[in-house]
Amino acid sequence: MRALVTGGSGFIGSHLGVRLAAEGYAVRVLDNLSSGKRANLAHIRDVDFREADVRDAAAVDAAVEGCDLVFHEAAVVSVPYSVEHPQETHDVNIQGTLNVLMAARKHRVRRVVFASSAAVYGEEPTLPKHEAMAPEPITPYGVEKLAGEAYLRTWSKVYGVETVALRYFNVFGVRQDPTSAYSGVISVFADRALSGKPITVYGDGEQSRDFIDVRNVVEANWLAATTKNVSGRIYNVAMGRRTTLNDLLRMLGRIVGRELVPTYAAARVGDIRDSLADVSAARKELGFAPTVDVEVGLADLVSSLRG
Repeated sequence: MRALVTGGSGFIGSHLGVRLAAEGYAVRVLDNLSSGKRANLAHIRDVDFREADVRDAAAVDAAVEGCDLVFHEAAVVSVPYSVEHPQETHDVNIQGTLNVLMAARKHRVRRVVFASSAAVYGEEPTLPKHEAMAPEPITPYGVEKLAGEAYLRTWSKVYGVETVALRYFNVFGVRQDPTSAYSGVISVFADRALSGKPITVYGDGEQSRDFIDVRNVVEANWLAATTKNVSGRIYNVAMGRRTTLNDLLRMLGRIVGRELVPTYAAARVGDIRDSLADVSAARKELGFAPTVDVEVGLADLVSSLRG
């Protein structure tokens, strides 16, 4: 059995590769190393690494050949970058996804699991977010992920390629680079807490997110790849619980052993106030039950940053 992880040298993709190897799969990774790191591949046993871009249809086709499963994690995930460079992110996030699906159909891949995003929901204020809501993306990135989902449903219905899309909420964990433009607020706060650098919170700190440790995300991907009769479906992947930024800082303070007093600045234009997922569909249909709590994941991240 062989599985391909596009973007497999990145934060989430490398964790997924480790799990697949542990499950007995030969792991192949396709990554252009624009944000991923070769060092992350050291965690994957006997990895077959292909340095290439998902925009390169021939390279994608060659990487997909012989694979039973494809996990499509490769993307430009920066929302601000998509606003500044919509053509580039369209080419990576939409054409790249189409290239993966074309190759999956040609090579009769058993199932494609796609990394989508809560960004498809946009600023619609209803909470919690559930999969039956009408998507209202407000950025090119959100539009691109929504287009990817639509392509997956089409491939499932028209071509019989099994597909599942996972809408990630705020993923964090070990190997998330705090210096990267792609990094989430948790890794930035943790890095600053350890280094003694000032922490800035934009807004009053009561804005909330549905943070989820990467190990729970990997479990969701595994379930999406192996559960029967879920082709064409879309699932939220989150804890189903809100954590405010002030809560986050209190947790971090307990972990590092000192009170963290941030500087509060004006809220940034475009930042949503609250985010919360309804994960009941994933629980019911996939058996998804997150096991790593936010504070446990945060402690593990801090430990990894300490070295």
